[in-house]
Amino acid sequence: MRHSWRVLLSRKYPLSSLKISNHFQVLQQHSPSLLRSLSPSLHTLALQNSHSSETLQKPNIYNKTPLFARNFSSEASLVEPTKDPDHVLLVGDAFTKFDEFDDISKELELNSVVISHDLVLKVLKSLESKPEVAKRFFYWVLEKDSGRLSSKSYNWMLGILGVNGLVVEFWDLVDKMKIKGHGVSGVTRDRVQEKFEKEGLNDDLEKLKGVFARGSVDNSVEKIGLRVSRIVRNKVWGEDVEGEIKHLCAEFSSDLVKIVLEHLVMEPVKALIFFRWVEDSELCKHDGRSYNAMARVLGREDCIDRFWKVIDEMRSNGFEMETGTFDTVLARFMSRKMIKEAIDLYEFAMTGANKPSAKCCTYLLRKIVVGKQLDMGLFSRVVEIFTGHGNVLTDAMLDAVLKALTNVGKFGECNKVLREMKVAGFVASGNLQRKIAFGLTSAGKNDEANEFVNHMESSGRDLSYKAWASLIEGHCVSGDLEKASDCFKIMVEKKGVSGAGYAIELLVNAYCRKNRAMDACNLLCDYVCQNHLCPWQTTYKVLISKLLVQGAFKDALNLLGLMQSHGIPPHIDPFFEFISKSGTGDDAIAFMDAMTTKKFPSISVALRMFKAFFKANRHGEAQDFLSKCPIYIRNRADVLNLFCSKKFSNDTTATDVSV
Repeated sequence: MRHSWRVLLSRKYPLSSLKISNHFQVLQQHSPSLLRSLSPSLHTLALQNSHSSETLQKPNIYNKTPLFARNFSSEASLVEPTKDPDHVLLVGDAFTKFDEFDDISKELELNSVVISHDLVLKVLKSLESKPEVAKRFFYWVLEKDSGRLSSKSYNWMLGILGVNGLVVEFWDLVDKMKIKGHGVSGVTRDRVQEKFEKEGLNDDLEKLKGVFARGSVDNSVEKIGLRVSRIVRNKVWGEDVEGEIKHLCAEFSSDLVKIVLEHLVMEPVKALIFFRWVEDSELCKHDGRSYNAMARVLGREDCIDRFWKVIDEMRSNGFEMETGTFDTVLARFMSRKMIKEAIDLYEFAMTGANKPSAKCCTYLLRKIVVGKQLDMGLFSRVVEIFTGHGNVLTDAMLDAVLKALTNVGKFGECNKVLREMKVAGFVASGNLQRKIAFGLTSAGKNDEANEFVNHMESSGRDLSYKAWASLIEGHCVSGDLEKASDCFKIMVEKKGVSGAGYAIELLVNAYCRKNRAMDACNLLCDYVCQNHLCPWQTTYKVLISKLLVQGAFKDALNLLGLMQSHGIPPHIDPFFEFISKSGTGDDAIAFMDAMTTKKFPSISVALRMFKAFFKANRHGEAQDFLSKCPIYIRNRADVLNLFCSKKFSNDTTATDVSV
């Protein structure tokens, strides 16, 4: 026998021979009677050689979500497992409302509840104060598939019985646990012991202490599993090892096999020998629990062929890969940069009952784009797997990929990503369009930006005004104002000027920051006159202020007229400071004329101008301005009082104001 195991383990199982176009489908038929008639060696070879041909002939019969599945504890995973906390409440309600197991099963199937090992524990914990409901649930699982109950499950149920005073049923379950190879844990003992002491159940208390003293814990499935693993790990496999294991007289179960395999995680070859030997020796028939434990051990670079063989065999026997197994192996593959193998695993899982979440797809896409070389073949494959099972790509997924590209300095490759996602029917929304547009132009990637615009147009979704504005803003940030101006021109040609206010403001501000207010003014005036652009009031304000700082008084006055033509209140504040400090009386009159529509500006504006001159100690310019004002301003009492109140210097002769 040991020679046959060595032959088995020395063989390589090429992935290509095990995986065919539809080899990830669940298989319907198997031939256990034929295989069982063969020796262990031939049984193994039969599995190896016949697996691929049988796979082609076996249709998928597991379209429905199975009622029973199992999650195992696993090493820290890079992928967040799928969880549904509502199922605990659903299960509890079902067992509270219904007494008949058939009714309960229908209720759970209707709500797509999958009974996993973790869920069993959570439900039992939630029913601690409802022992009758907890019993109904526990024995329902026991009837449906007793292998789904672990030592932890038994101990938790035992604790519920003990703390609720169901002493007879407590001892009945202890006896059943002994038969199963499960011991009473220290935690359960302490909980029940406290209850027995309070109730004065001295006989039961002594009996409990006696059970514990006789080695209940030492004979637990966990301890037996540890002993078996030590035997396997410390010796070369042979008849002596097999004899030692059998000499333990342990009742083998999937729970025990799982524990042994977990302890042999660093010895995958010995773990596989033990796994095969257990079933071929008819000590235990493997189920999904033990298959998943074996898969977690083999899911590593140096055992990849054996890993695929085991998980294909698992599915052909009607068992599914659990979420915990998928997460553990995927994390291991990714940590070793085994991207292709990770995608193979993802494809396998997506064809099963326990499908990975959308987060897993996003995770894989991110990992692909941050690789040394962007492999769009792998990217496309993940997208096809995800969408091929009825899922749709989302903005959140693209956003995560874009962030990953940014982190590794590959944002310019985003068009490749967009093309692949477009094939799957996805087109970026407005917010992502803006992000992409700005990212490309701000990095000076003008060719890629043009390609992005063409991509969006070919997708039947033209860029929005905001997206165009982001293109322009990016050019401004990169310092290429000419490109920004050209981009604005193209935007106006394609979409008109009705929504161009934000874009022109970005452009004007960028020119002003470069001390090119005159160029900004000419650009704005051209679009206002030729294309009937209507800039925002804030745009005018910024430009007028910058023009006056640069001494472009006449150009600033022209903008006042444009503001009035658009029905925008003129921005006059900076003119008072400019004229009072460096202008003349003629400039003040020109300013008043620029504000004139049907009649000269109000008295309040003139008074403000006079006061500005006086504040700047330019009394002469104030007098000159007064002399050129219309008579109705010169004769105003408040104007005359203002001038009379000002005291001129001693060498200045006060003159009467001619009326």
